[in-house]
Amino acid sequence: MQTDNRIFDDFARMASGAMNALTGLKTEVEAMVRQQFETFVSSMNLVTREEFEVVRELAAKARDEQEALALRLAEAEQAIAALRGDGAGKRKSPPKS
Repeated sequence: MQTDNRIFDDFARMASGAMNALTGLKTEVEAMVRQQFETFVSSMNLVTREEFEVVRELAAKARDEQEALALRLAEAEQAIAALRGDGAGKRKSPPKS
């Protein structure tokens, strides 16, 4: 009977060692995959979320400024048209060549 226990003890130790080896292998594979993924992502020249948010805010500000300038231009064109409508400074047609 003691022989059976000894065989089972040896088998349990062997299984435990195999599990430890597999756990170590899993850790190594995860580390290699993580490293490869980080290398791949860094080679793609992606921007961070913070950089994206800054550029988005700059674009929104530029769009707002462009809309304000378009409004000012429209107002200036109306003022010029009103002055021309009064007869002051009518535009001459370009000379023909």
